[in-house]
Amino acid sequence: MSQTETVESPMRRITVGKVVVNIGVGKSGEAVERARKVLEQITGQKPNTRSAKKSIREFGTHKGEPIGLVVTIRGEGTNPLIGRLLTAREKKISESSFDDRGSVSFGLKEHIEIPGIRYDPEIGIWGMNVSVLLERPGLRVSRRLHKAGRIGKGHVVNKAEAIEYFKNQFGVTVQ
Repeated sequence: MSQTETVESPMRRITVGKVVVNIGVGKSGEAVERARKVLEQITGQKPNTRSAKKSIREFGTHKGEPIGLVVTIRGEGTNPLIGRLLTAREKKISESSFDDRGSVSFGLKEHIEIPGIRYDPEIGIWGMNVSVLLERPGLRVSRRLHKAGRIGKGHVVNKAEAIEYFKNQFGVTVQ
């Protein structure tokens, strides 16, 4: 290897930490169960319910009532899922969807746009929010319980790096 070649440190490699898919139903009952089927169909995992924090008479919700569902995917299943979800958006993301700490969030208006998902009249059509967290190895140092430490600014994934990662990894066009 010559001196002009640079070797990138494995600690600088960007990976997908997790993907969070969320459906806010807004009411309990049968609608939550239909949304549950949609999330299970898309992710292959069992969704967790999210309850109302307070009662709102105008919306007809009561405190503690399940009104939303969320699934968190980590590990090897994240990249294929992101690819499918981005295909539903025609691989276009707004620049405002990226934040300064390596997170990307976007929404889908209809779940039937995702490849491999068919319309079922019993379920209906559901929209959802998707959040992707990008991270580098060593981020666990800031999250661990015993002897947690700080991560320097240079090690955190910034907006430009996140945009570049999505362009290279998924072929996304940023508007």
